[in-house]
Amino acid sequence: MNSATRRIHLAIAILAVAGAIVSSVSLYHHYGTSQTSFCDFGENFNCDIVNRSVYSSVFGIPVALIGIAGYVALLALATLYRAQARTPALLLIASTLGLGFTFYLTYIEAFVLGAWCILCLSSLVLILLITVLSSVLVAQFMRKV
Repeated sequence: MNSATRRIHLAIAILAVAGAIVSSVSLYHHYGTSQTSFCDFGENFNCDIVNRSVYSSVFGIPVALIGIAGYVALLALATLYRAQARTPALLLIASTLGLGFTFYLTYIEAFVLGAWCILCLSSLVLILLITVLSSVLVAQFMRKV
């Protein structure tokens, strides 16, 4: 594994840790019972509206918990399994699935709830960056083959 590939894996790992932290904060607020001023910047930017809506859970599982699990899986791929030949493809598949789910949730924020969550938008940026870096890893791998 060359140094550029190692740096990309490290960047993905750092972004995945950041994503897990953002998702953990979101999960904490999901279960909060009182209104918070955290992330409340008027009626258009309010994490409480988003985090406590009917769309904040899928089959009873909080979306933030799904996010934590996804980011931990990406972290494991970028660190523990980085030497395996299939890891770039798995990173790309997993991050693309996460990005698609995040785009769906962003659509819900924009066109159904009419409110934005700073934590959710942060997660969108993080998973987008991970997807781009995973694409670079796949491209590097394909050049070697």
